[in-house]
Amino acid sequence: MSELFGKSLIGTRVGDYLVQDLVGQGGMSMVFRARDERLGRQVALKVLAPQLALDTRFRQRFVRESRTVAGIDHPNIIPIFEAGEADGLLFIAMRYVEGRDLRGLLDHEGPPPVARANRLLSQVASALDSAHQQGLVHRDVKPANILIAGGAGTGEPEHVYLTDFGLTKSTYSLAGLTSQGQFLGTPRYVAPEQITGQPVDGRSDLYALGCVAYEVLTGVPPFQRDSELALLYAHVSDDPAPVTSHRPDLPPSVDLVMARALAKSPVERYGTCREFVAALRDAISGEDFTGLAAYRPAGHPVDTRPPLGSSTHPSHPRAPSAPAPRPAARIRLTRGRLAGVAFAVLAVIALGVAFLTLRGGGGNVWKKYPSTVAAPFTFSYPGGWEARTHADLFAVASPAAEEFERLFTTPIAGDWTSVNGLISQEPARAQGVYTGVSDSLNLSDSSENLQESLKSLMPGEVGYAGAPVPVTVGGHPAFRIDGVVSDPKAGGRLDFFAYVVQRPGAPAAFLTFFCAPASCDRPLFDRMISGAVIGQ
Repeated sequence: MSELFGKSLIGTRVGDYLVQDLVGQGGMSMVFRARDERLGRQVALKVLAPQLALDTRFRQRFVRESRTVAGIDHPNIIPIFEAGEADGLLFIAMRYVEGRDLRGLLDHEGPPPVARANRLLSQVASALDSAHQQGLVHRDVKPANILIAGGAGTGEPEHVYLTDFGLTKSTYSLAGLTSQGQFLGTPRYVAPEQITGQPVDGRSDLYALGCVAYEVLTGVPPFQRDSELALLYAHVSDDPAPVTSHRPDLPPSVDLVMARALAKSPVERYGTCREFVAALRDAISGEDFTGLAAYRPAGHPVDTRPPLGSSTHPSHPRAPSAPAPRPAARIRLTRGRLAGVAFAVLAVIALGVAFLTLRGGGGNVWKKYPSTVAAPFTFSYPGGWEARTHADLFAVASPAAEEFERLFTTPIAGDWTSVNGLISQEPARAQGVYTGVSDSLNLSDSSENLQESLKSLMPGEVGYAGAPVPVTVGGHPAFRIDGVVSDPKAGGRLDFFAYVVQRPGAPAAFLTFFCAPASCDRPLFDRMISGAVIGQ
């Protein structure tokens, strides 16, 4: 939202609220100090970008979710007085808190003493657990959303408020706000499952709280990288430096507590936010506690049972127990029955072979593409496909390799004539792999620049389904980018998902799977990418 728009609201009324001062702003909202003309009180008025009110579904869900948050009665969650629409603007009226946020405290004072840090984190943890018990997940826990009232010079003890609960981040996707690759969440504090598009629950907020706690103790976030993409990849694949590498005065047990809070898998984390903060407090004080014994680093067996007191946690309930195995029934096979069973087994095998043959274009016989200068991947592909290497530029593997080699020969303006015919008449053959190397692809670039660089390698107009997602391919860091490429003249279209892979000391390589619209065989492509080996 523009600053000019914010200034234009000062002195005007939004509903029953007289807008007085702009106190904060983000990409999709602004927060003002305002006066409730009905009750004569100061409020914080959050006004959303005007275009959001144009989406009917967004308006309905906005009001519904805001009312849900308003129903939470917790001393550490900012109370919501009203949520509604006035003069084409969506707004939320909240309690106005005099003070500053944790971001400002860290920037101006640095890490607080551990006793103060514990008091602050304990209040945030209590607020989050209360929200989780009512089925709400914050999804954007960060220092800027933690307000601190009272404290030095006020005569009042410090009181923490968790804010920005007025909209769950899933609401924004209803308005199409992820269509341009916008990432919902703050990269410094976001959980791996949010980045990779997996389901989130209260343990995602716990991970973010762990990132905040790390910064509160050390003065720096757990991951620092040169670009947003590299930062997201670090959350998914890297381990943070131990807290004690920044704070050697703290006991080593603090590192174990933080490692569990920041575990890549949600099942390895603590069951609740308060359990995590209590374990951190005990570790700092040097007390023995059970939280250490329950955690094992990744790669070791982990007890995934929820801790005591969290088995009914609504945001991540206990999985149902598997039924006890039933004793095997004794079956006496006569010669006739044995022959019948053998015939049935053979019939099933024959049907399976026929299915694989139809599905993979070559049955269970797979071929292997050897790594080349043009395409430094060794990968397997169905036997009914053909692989072609085009000079030292790229390679394709497809049931229609000739047609797709011709298409990808000319980036941006490829010859779609034959491929359009396949898409409309033989969509099962309009699939395959396009792979090569490019000096223009750089995983350290921003999301927008990486996507722009990939466009230059595609044979038509490109649109993206979202931001690049950090993954690994053959043990190398990579990003997966989903999108569509289309013929600007005749309108033919291919869906694709591309893997851009970083190679040490060499240009990045790409492996792009494509198919006719809405017909990608994901299990087939997943098998191919899982077995890919990266060459130099």
